[in-house]
Amino acid sequence: MTVKQLGKILKEMYDSAQEGYQLTNILLFGIEYAPVILEEDYKTTDIVRASGLHPSFSIEVRKGIKLSKFVTAV
Repeated sequence: MTVKQLGKILKEMYDSAQEGYQLTNILLFGIEYAPVILEEDYKTTDIVRASGLHPSFSIEVRKGIKLSKFVTAV
């Protein structure tokens, strides 16, 4: 998966979130895609830039990646 593809997914998750849950979806993106991001050593700033979202959202993606270590799929 490329940075561009991840950016597209992030944008779709952000846009499809209910009002008030956009940041939650960014965290969920970080949790869900952490294995790919870490394995490929992608920078969250590059993913967010590819998504077209505000650069500050890279912090939320990083938080999601960190949370992924404590979350398991149900």
